[in-house]
Amino acid sequence: MNLTQRALAEQSGRWAESWAAFVLQLKGYAILGRRVQTPAGEIDLIARRGDILAFIEVKMRQEAVNPAEILRPKQMSRIVRAATGWTSRRDWTQHFTWRYDLIVVTKWRWPKHIRDAWRPDVDPMLVGGRHYSDNVISFRVRRK
Repeated sequence: MNLTQRALAEQSGRWAESWAAFVLQLKGYAILGRRVQTPAGEIDLIARRGDILAFIEVKMRQEAVNPAEILRPKQMSRIVRAATGWTSRRDWTQHFTWRYDLIVVTKWRWPKHIRDAWRPDVDPMLVGGRHYSDNVISFRVRRK
């Protein structure tokens, strides 16, 4: 990927995240963070609705794809570690139910919001912030 392609991908990714945040707000979510940087990696969106704290990965695709094929276990693990790190510094987040969502943005279509897209087999809320390697945490991708 050359520099021009990379810049275009970055621009379309930012647009997709803004569009996804707007759609979430229409659904009643409060956006708590965009492109949140943690030592473990970036979380595209963090949103709250009721007692749910959602950590959301946004993916832009040129055509409709099967959402279950978009994220790899390594990416999911990174997001879980980043979410654990982010919440560990914010005591007020501990009483929320955590959820990992995926939003797929495709041109000329309404974004597809997959709630509870995956769950770690090891609950990060119960492990006291310890980090597990990618091969220890496995995921069950929910297919809808």
